[in-house]
Amino acid sequence: MSMSHPQLGSLFELEFPQSVRVYDKYAEAQKAVDHLADQKFPVENLAIVGTELKSVERVTGRRTWSTVLLRGVSSGVSVGLLFGLLAILFIPGVNALVVLLVAVLLGIVFNVIMQAVAYAFTGGRRDFESLTQTVATKYEILCEHKVAQQARELLDTLPGERARAFE
Repeated sequence: MSMSHPQLGSLFELEFPQSVRVYDKYAEAQKAVDHLADQKFPVENLAIVGTELKSVERVTGRRTWSTVLLRGVSSGVSVGLLFGLLAILFIPGVNALVVLLVAVLLGIVFNVIMQAVAYAFTGGRRDFESLTQTVATKYEILCEHKVAQQARELLDTLPGERARAFE
């Protein structure tokens, strides 16, 4: 690897980082870094770090036999189309329409069976659908120690920034 291209891990590392500010919203941290960039601060010495992580699970609906079977059909169509198209591309001389129809039907059958068996094994312990995401509740601007004080002083010139200290 060339010395002019840093390794991916080193892109996220600061040498002797110091905290400059902590914000409740990412947009506020982004605005602060943008302000520093406008002031010609060497922003390559900064990192915005999401902290105080929490897991949020958003319940999207009830899981019933009809939703389970419908999910099996929809995923079966997708899988069947994928395998059908691959078969058409790599197997010469096949009837494309027949291959697609058979692949989609087999995909539906297998996926409905798999979804139904999986749902039956839950025994009603999880009768809801959800999406899970990890989110930060604070966003901290970290800076290389050699320019951290300069960053703090420049951020003090950002309108409304000094008032945050008294919130």
